[in-house]
Amino acid sequence: MPAALEITCDESGYEGEKLVGGVTDVFAHASVRIDDQTAADCITELRLRIRSPATMYKANHLLRSKHRAVLLWLLGPDGPLLGNARVFLVDKTYFLACGLVGHLGARPALARFLYDAARRTAEAEAFLVAANDFLRFTFRDQHPVVSPLDPLIPAIVRAVEYWGSDGRPVAIAHDRQTTLSPERVFTLRRSAPNFAGLEQVDSFTDQRVQVADFLAGVARKVASDQLKGADDTEVSALLRPYLDPRSLWIDEPSWTRLTR
Repeated sequence: MPAALEITCDESGYEGEKLVGGVTDVFAHASVRIDDQTAADCITELRLRIRSPATMYKANHLLRSKHRAVLLWLLGPDGPLLGNARVFLVDKTYFLACGLVGHLGARPALARFLYDAARRTAEAEAFLVAANDFLRFTFRDQHPVVSPLDPLIPAIVRAVEYWGSDGRPVAIAHDRQTTLSPERVFTLRRSAPNFAGLEQVDSFTDQRVQVADFLAGVARKVASDQLKGADDTEVSALLRPYLDPRSLWIDEPSWTRLTR
C-alpha cells in the first residue's frame, strides 16, 4: 500500500448544528497539501508584506483593503496554494432546507422553495430557525454519532475523496475541534474508504493550519458577500480553481460566477 498523503485542514464559519440565525451564513472547509517548510516560508512572506505585530495572522488580515495585493499574491500563480489546495463551501440555509425536506420525506424540489422564501421574508426565515431547533432536538434524542445537520464530517469526507481520488490513502491533520470525537472520526472510515487517520493539531504551532485558515476564511467571506449581492470579481476569479464543484450550494447566478 502506498504511503498516505497528509493534508492539513481548517474551517471558517462553523457553528455546529446551528445553521440559521447564527453568526455566519456560509461554512467553508479548506484542505491544503503543503509541508512544514513551505508553510513556514508562506507565513514569513506574509509577515514581510503585511507587517502586523499580531502573534498569529488570520484571514481577516488578508481581507483588509490595504493588504489586497498580499491576498492576490497568496491566491495567484506566484503563491504557494494554486494546485495544492481545495475548499468546500456550504450555504447553511440551503443545507438546512435539504435536511428538513429529507427528514419529512417531502419532494426534493421543496428545498429550493423553502430556501428562496427564507431569503425573501422574515417569516420564512423564522420558520427555518424553528425548524433548525426542532431537528437539532429530534436528532439529539435519536443519539446519532454524526448529526445530519453537522457540515464538518461531510466536508472532511469530501476532502478525503478529492485528495484520494487516485486510490491513495489520505491522512488528515485538522485544527482542533471538540466535535471531532473518536466516535465521529471512526465513522469517517466507513464513509471514506481512503481515510487513513486524523490527527488534531494546534493552529498556534502548526503553520500549515494557519495557511488553511487563510483560504477557508477568504472563501467564506467572498461567498457570503455574493449571497448578499456583492461580488469581488477579481478575488472570485482567483478562487475558482480552488472551489470544490460538489459544494453544497443552490444553483444561483452568484455561485455560478464563483465556480465557472
